Amino acid sequence: MTGVGDAPKTPMIHIVILRPLSGAVVGMLLFSGVAYADPVTGAPELTRNEIYKAKVASVGCKLAKGTSASSTKKYVTSLVGCLNKAWKPAIKDFQQVKVTIKESDDRRSCSTGLDVDVSFSEICETEVHVRLAKDWIKAKSDAEVFTSIAKTWSGVVTGQTGIGQAWVAMQNDASDAEMNQQNRRYYLQLDCFMGVSAKALGRVVKDWKPTAKSKLFWEDFLKNKYSGKTANRLYWLEQGYKTGKPAACNTWKASESKVA
Repeated sequence: MTGVGDAPKTPMIHIVILRPLSGAVVGMLLFSGVAYADPVTGAPELTRNEIYKAKVASVGCKLAKGTSASSTKKYVTSLVGCLNKAWKPAIKDFQQVKVTIKESDDRRSCSTGLDVDVSFSEICETEVHVRLAKDWIKAKSDAEVFTSIAKTWSGVVTGQTGIGQAWVAMQNDASDAEMNQQNRRYYLQLDCFMGVSAKALGRVVKDWKPTAKSKLFWEDFLKNKYSGKTANRLYWLEQGYKTGKPAACNTWKASESKVA
């Protein structure tokens, strides 16, 4: 895929839905004493989040992707609908997420401000936006579509649980190496939540290796700085999928070797 992006901190914009900053949320963000060392301490929103105790619902999600624009649009809409149902009981005060299919000639990414020729999904404010191009529409397999939507959805999870806000609050005065590690903790958690989503929807995945090597449309630009090693991506994807539980996705307490 074509990778586009901006400065290192920019990707957080499209990979997490941030709730309105009410007084309560602002207060939650202003924690102090966060340790950037391995593992993270002093940030309960990351290490002891309530989502780790939650159960994601199993949803009978019947998905069928054809090779037309209309069938692919229906597939994407159905997939997001299933993800809403699966995660609603797991997230306190869950807010239903709408999916918007962009016009075929709209190549602009809301998160990067650049034009992208291929299909992609991203978070724009409180919605999931999807551009459908020939690569997804004509593909007989739904693997690439599912992977992108499910990974993007993980940003809904982190955004609606406060994890995203807490992660954003960490981006300040740490060294580049420390900040890169915390970014990897975040992105590897997205992978793990993707595994949980796949399990909840009853998707049969016998081999996660292709997914572990896949990248969203902007990740080529980052040159894997935040995605983590393929072996670690595989580890977290499998953790989420095998257990089907968010509890398996606490990358913030993991050893440095598991988030390299």
